[in-house]
Amino acid sequence: MPFYEHVFIARQDAAQQAVEGLIDELKQVITDNGGQVTKAEYWGVRNLAYKINKNRKGHYALLNIDAPAPAVHELERRQRINEDVIRAVTVRVEALEEGPSAGMIARQARERRDQRWSRREDGDDVGFGDERGDR
Repeated sequence: MPFYEHVFIARQDAAQQAVEGLIDELKQVITDNGGQVTKAEYWGVRNLAYKINKNRKGHYALLNIDAPAPAVHELERRQRINEDVIRAVTVRVEALEEGPSAGMIARQARERRDQRWSRREDGDDVGFGDERGDR
């Protein structure tokens, strides 16, 4: 069976639980049609490059799929019907990536950076110099 990467963006005002429920629903569509989802990642809410249907942000998600073409067509059809999905793209790939995707790695790096900054604001990390941080 061919491999696919499917990324979709859900509306910014949809709850995270609703988006995760949508991911589970899409996984079920693929498995019901003879395929399997090898990886599903929720990337969180991110800024869009431009407004899409009056949305400036969106919930991003990635699915790696090993399925026949009719299963992917059904997946895309269901997403066109769903009001919460504002954009979706499916790309056929030669092989599926192992491990976290580039989007997930960037999200983890951003979270680590935010944690470091919050520690600095709390005074736990004084930076260069002695304990007072004045040199």
